Amino acid sequence: MRKTMLSFLLLATSACATGPNYLRPAAPTASQTALVTPLPGSTADEGPGPDWWRTYEDPALDALVERALLANTDLRVALANLRAAEAIVGEARNARLPQTTVNGQGTYGRTQPPLYLPGNRFSGLGSFQLAYEVDLFGRVSRTVEAVRADAEAAAFARAAVRVRIVAAVTDAYLSACTASDAIAVVRSSIELTADSARIIGQQERAGSAARLDVARAEGQLAEARAALAPFEDARQSALYELAALLGLPPAQVPEAAARCGSPPGPHRPIPIGDVAGLLKRRPDVAEAERRLAAATARIGVATADLYPRISLGASVAQAGGEGISQSQGFIFGLGPLLSFAFPNNGAARARIRQSEARTEAALATFDGTVLTAMKETEQALSSYGAGLRRQGELRIAVERSEQAFRLADLRYRAGSIAYVDVIVAQSELVRARLALAEQNRQVASSLVLLFRALGGGWSPEDSTMIAKGRGR
Repeated sequence: MRKTMLSFLLLATSACATGPNYLRPAAPTASQTALVTPLPGSTADEGPGPDWWRTYEDPALDALVERALLANTDLRVALANLRAAEAIVGEARNARLPQTTVNGQGTYGRTQPPLYLPGNRFSGLGSFQLAYEVDLFGRVSRTVEAVRADAEAAAFARAAVRVRIVAAVTDAYLSACTASDAIAVVRSSIELTADSARIIGQQERAGSAARLDVARAEGQLAEARAALAPFEDARQSALYELAALLGLPPAQVPEAAARCGSPPGPHRPIPIGDVAGLLKRRPDVAEAERRLAAATARIGVATADLYPRISLGASVAQAGGEGISQSQGFIFGLGPLLSFAFPNNGAARARIRQSEARTEAALATFDGTVLTAMKETEQALSSYGAGLRRQGELRIAVERSEQAFRLADLRYRAGSIAYVDVIVAQSELVRARLALAEQNRQVASSLVLLFRALGGGWSPEDSTMIAKGRGR
């Protein structure tokens, strides 16, 4: 008996896991080392850090981001999913330990033993059972490997939510600030056109201006006033969005964001890094890679079903009762249990094919995620660079329009041009100012999108990673 038990233990010690051993796949863009789209004023040494929003050097923004990371509902969901995945890992690892069961049964009544005695009596049965699966072909090990990879993927999924929330909070805050700045520009334009309308009205009443000029001036004023409502709506929408990101109702809009009058700008060069750093920073790429590892491990789980499953079991039972009619005694047992789906193992082979197909799908998903990460980054770089160029040209346009309006006003007052020329110059100035205000908003938003595409906003320490290594 001892020799038999020793043989089983030796087999368990020398067991090897079935199925393929996982190797991290090479990225489909491994030959590319640098990002294609250039960005003037950026650095390629390293990518954005986990707290990239601090480059704006705005204490109000820092406080809002930290508050959102504590209270955002999406992050709470992601954290709960991660905890569930951790619990699944604990359940799978428990299968490596002996499984124990304690049973107890007590009855009161009348039975019909071989020797019948009248009346009701007590009887009881207590038992203890122990079972241990000898992981001869690695079914348990591969299962632990798979669920551990799933849990790591859940941690990276939580990191991806964190990246999205940080970017959304920053974008909403900057949108509210740029909208406030645009509102100030619109109100300045309203004051300008209102002043022109007032002057031309006085001149019309004095008989030195035509009614047509008054109508044009009043139309220009109405057009300037009409531009105010969209920016006010944009500001309120951004504030409501920010409140939701902080886990607050719309009535509790953050005061710091409501008071912001002009958007902050980054005070340091934009770090973009290289392709290798990008793929390491993107949590969605890491999540896809862990999903692939889990799918690969499950091929081994399915393959193990082709081989016998061996368990070592032991049981102890004690029966007792009242009276001589009830059997009493001690029972124990010890021995192996062999379970083998043979010769019909078609279902097991079908599960292997399913696992292999899911692994192929996971590999395709990983490749697609890598390509998407690079595409989004290049698009964000292109959009931000183009936005900066347009912003610079619009600033020049505003300066020239202001000069043109001042010259037109002086010439009109000198009587050398008609008032319609002043209206035209004033309209061009108002349109240039509004275009620049809108472009400022787009540039601020595209920069946030760039930081998000670069994978900034998290670090491995922020995610609750359970496994210390990648093995079983």
